[in-house]
Amino acid sequence: MEKLFKIGLIVKPQGIKGELKVQPLTDDITRFNNLKEVLIDDKNYRVDSAKIGGNTVFLSLFGINDRNTAETFRGKFLCVKRENAVKLEEGRYFISDIIGCKVITDENEVVGEITDVFSSRTDVLTVKCENGKIMRFPFLKDLVINVDVENKQFVVYKKRLSEVSCYEN
Repeated sequence: MEKLFKIGLIVKPQGIKGELKVQPLTDDITRFNNLKEVLIDDKNYRVDSAKIGGNTVFLSLFGINDRNTAETFRGKFLCVKRENAVKLEEGRYFISDIIGCKVITDENEVVGEITDVFSSRTDVLTVKCENGKIMRFPFLKDLVINVDVENKQFVVYKKRLSEVSCYEN
């Protein structure tokens, strides 16, 4: 199955002509300016127009021409295929590519597998450890040695990991 990236959540209809108010789920809200198509519930929609207002996007899609039709999309996610995802700068990763990576220390010890990423000012990774415990740690430059999403490996400094990680009870 092809990997899809969630880029927005439809909050509600906007106006009477079928426009959608969207909460962006992306670091770069301006990506909506170049958006040509989106998927909603695995169905393709061509983008007619996108306007950015503060931290919100107002999106018009071909085929959605009235408020009643737009209302049926409330609470649904806007997705794009990988080939339509934004190109990332060096050292930046898609959350979906990090999930499933094995966390390995610089001493070649397997800590566990990344199961979730909480995005905030500093991303926080959740790891299911080999011993069954749940660990969390921030994605810090002075902690992470290498991220290899193709080989699903996330290498960290063991000493620094012990300083910044915490475990669930």
